[in-house]
Amino acid sequence: MVALLPRGKPLNRPAVAPATPAACAALLNEQAKTSEQIMAEHSPAETEITSLAQARAAARSCTRCPLYEHATQTVFGEGPRDALVMFVGEQPGDKEDLAGKPFIGPAGKVLDEAVEKTGIDRRRVYVTNAVKHFKFVPRGKRRLHQRPDGGEIQACKFWLELEIAFIKPKIIVALGATAARSLLGKTVTIGKLRGAPIKRDDGATLFVTNHPSYLLRIRDKADQARERARFEEELSMVRSAIPAP
Repeated sequence: MVALLPRGKPLNRPAVAPATPAACAALLNEQAKTSEQIMAEHSPAETEITSLAQARAAARSCTRCPLYEHATQTVFGEGPRDALVMFVGEQPGDKEDLAGKPFIGPAGKVLDEAVEKTGIDRRRVYVTNAVKHFKFVPRGKRRLHQRPDGGEIQACKFWLELEIAFIKPKIIVALGATAARSLLGKTVTIGKLRGAPIKRDDGATLFVTNHPSYLLRIRDKADQARERARFEEELSMVRSAIPAP
């Protein structure tokens, strides 16, 4: 496969002009731009990408949306080149952003435990996110997660599509609404799609379920146990759908 890599130039905002009516209007228009408009304006040069390794290296300097400006680094996916199953989350969290590795925080631990319990071979699993930069709002010394918007999801879909094209997984699991939106190209309701395999045009089977971080946010122990059991039940369906060697 050959992909054309958009290399975005830095997103330089204009300096504040003298306070004339025209200058004020121009500044307001610039501030009101969406992620889609910003991405379209920074038309990049094109470079060929012919392997997953090249895609990973190129993503390190991605400027396709403004999230790169405050994130520590790009967090690309990890796993074997011939992975049978690909799990797609929303975005890296605080720990992942600092370490540069996906699913190493509390949600990753929940996922690993469920994968092991349901008999999915973790050595044949590739994990990644729909958005490769951490989106957050600072609160003192903490960085609080913020959900990516539609423009940011679309901007990063370039990288996710490359991962899928090079790895060619048999099963793709969308963990949460952001991953499902990226993979399906539209906003969806997780509850309506859970447990129902979806055949993709590339031949892979897509499953949609909750993100494991959702389980961590449930305060009632009984509710948490019930939802965790359902999550594991859905991963068992994924295990059953994996083709035999």
